[in-house]
Amino acid sequence: MRPIPPFIFATVLTALRRAAPVFAAACFAGFTGQAMAQAAADPSVDLAPLTQQWLDDAVSRNQTAGLPLRMEVSVGALDSRLRLAPCAKVEPYLPVGARLWGRTRLGLRCVQGTTAWNVFLPVTVKAYGPAWVLTSNVAPGAVLTANDATESEVDWAADNTPVMANPDLWVGQVASRQLVAGQALRQNMVRAPHLFRAGAQVKVMAQGPGYAVTSAGQAMSAGGAGDSVRIRMSNGRIVGGIVGVDGTVEVAL
Repeated sequence: MRPIPPFIFATVLTALRRAAPVFAAACFAGFTGQAMAQAAADPSVDLAPLTQQWLDDAVSRNQTAGLPLRMEVSVGALDSRLRLAPCAKVEPYLPVGARLWGRTRLGLRCVQGTTAWNVFLPVTVKAYGPAWVLTSNVAPGAVLTANDATESEVDWAADNTPVMANPDLWVGQVASRQLVAGQALRQNMVRAPHLFRAGAQVKVMAQGPGYAVTSAGQAMSAGGAGDSVRIRMSNGRIVGGIVGVDGTVEVAL
């Protein structure tokens, strides 16, 4: 399978961020009359199978075209000690702060019944797609090469940190901690190689409207491309800036 180009990877992440509110909107529109009737006729009915079907339909209806992910949704069970009163209308909803991604929960509340009730079902949303999986352990600080991982299908939703599906995002990067064979490479597992160490003299470029001034300063920490660092200037002033690909620290004035 060919690596996913960076622009497609960015599109995938955007689509995933948008998926949760779409699914949430479907919660209010999709619960069937059959589910309501069963809940009314038998208040002790297990709502998990009904919710499972509803969620599967919601995922199927709202799957983004071209998204290279295979979605799976599973629903847990209510607390067996719960005794629900008869209800003519059950309304699902997504609790504040929750999203339909990974391990989460879906709210079910009675909006038409003699006794109002509100319960939560555990939900697991899996999103299987291509990723790069380590073939061996990688020590902290080691530079990753194309031979360190092989392409495989993994559950992107198993962790909140985005998967690095394109090898351009991790080849040449440095392991930020001990990495173990079998792990899918994710953004928080690598960092850019350090271009200078703490205490090193670095080039500082200060930019303002219509001008740029270059000087030298002492790095107060190690830094790699894209890192935010602090620099002590020759006059003792401390400034903050972003490390460029050539090691120059760019300071905006």
